[in-house]
Amino acid sequence: MPSTVYTELAVTRACSLILTGLDYCNSVLYGASASSIQVLQRVQNNVARIVLQAPRRSHAQPLLRELHWLPVEPRIELKVAVLTFKSCSSATASTYLSRHIKARVREWTLCSSVVPLLDKPFTRTDFARRAFHCSAPTVRNSLPETIISVDSLFVIKSRLKTYFFRKASQWR
Repeated sequence: MPSTVYTELAVTRACSLILTGLDYCNSVLYGASASSIQVLQRVQNNVARIVLQAPRRSHAQPLLRELHWLPVEPRIELKVAVLTFKSCSSATASTYLSRHIKARVREWTLCSSVVPLLDKPFTRTDFARRAFHCSAPTVRNSLPETIISVDSLFVIKSRLKTYFFRKASQWR
């Protein structure tokens, strides 16, 4: 078992050197093919094995859980959800991204729908569904109301990571 000082140093280096590279512009990968995502997932799995000094053939899911790292696909959804929150929020709104997102207009209101959903435009191709104006409403509308109704960026990041971490644990 590696020493805790060595493990902390390895986690810090892995996060700063490798995971930042995996996270850089990963929102563009929303809806990408499984083979593209799998390449990045293999990199993350190998980094987790190196950091925890696990055997080469050990299963990566428990290692990722121990390090509290989200797998690649939920990381991408997390990034899209945070970008969507920033675009919808008046304080941190990006003018370029916010003009691509529109609230869903309803002809009637339901008591069960307090939080307004975003309008997802119709698209014909899978490639077009990957665009931000389509992926943002898809991700945001799939989130629970307890996350959507939050006003603070710090709180929503925390709740989103918890939500996606639990969801990733159930996937496998």
